[in-house]
Amino acid sequence: MNKGKHLLVVDDHGEIRDLLKRFLEQHGYRVQGVRDGQEMRQYLSRQQPDLIILDLMLPGDDGLTLCRELRGQGNQVPIIMLTAMGEETDRIVGLEMGADDYLPKPFNPRELLARIKAVLRRQSQAEQPTITDSPKQLRFAHWTLDTARRELIDRQGVTISLSTAEFDLLRVFTRHPNRVLSRDQLLDLARGREAQAFDRAIDTLVSRLRRKLEPDSRHPTLIKTIWGGGYMLATEVHHED
Repeated sequence: MNKGKHLLVVDDHGEIRDLLKRFLEQHGYRVQGVRDGQEMRQYLSRQQPDLIILDLMLPGDDGLTLCRELRGQGNQVPIIMLTAMGEETDRIVGLEMGADDYLPKPFNPRELLARIKAVLRRQSQAEQPTITDSPKQLRFAHWTLDTARRELIDRQGVTISLSTAEFDLLRVFTRHPNRVLSRDQLLDLARGREAQAFDRAIDTLVSRLRRKLEPDSRHPTLIKTIWGGGYMLATEVHHED
């Protein structure tokens, strides 16, 4: 399903770029490597890859800055962040900036391959409406979640950009309103078999959703934290076809 997909590797180490290019091409991907943010921007001005493998530590603008820049432009290309030291803080910040997954260095190329397949699989599923998307319109508070188009719309009709992970999590909340969901439940419902035992990923995704949904994300009224329990979407949800 993912064979022939176009990957962009952003890493300032030539040996790593060449190694990943050879390895991933052996598995049927088309791979281009660039060494920094400037080259990445130039490349993206010409074409859009299916996924970006983005190193955290880069000369000039670092990976977090570049990730935030892409998301700020509305570019939702899947991003796997490579973190040099495997520090939890780096991983959390990367997820907050909009990365879809992370992998600490040093890593086994086969693990990266598995992460790439998982992220692309989620992206593919996100782009294909299914019968489970019915009802198409989920209305809550002054928001509308269009599950067919995978869009969040405010009361003025303005579309708010959501990453694949943000949409998946919000859809889980709207399917289980006024119900306390633990982090493990949210991970399992949002990502199924691909869920990982890293519950801080849910915390960062909730924080991102709050910044988009709540008038004051520091004092949320829609997605509430239930101490010792998890999170709850504290509103009614109305279904419309």
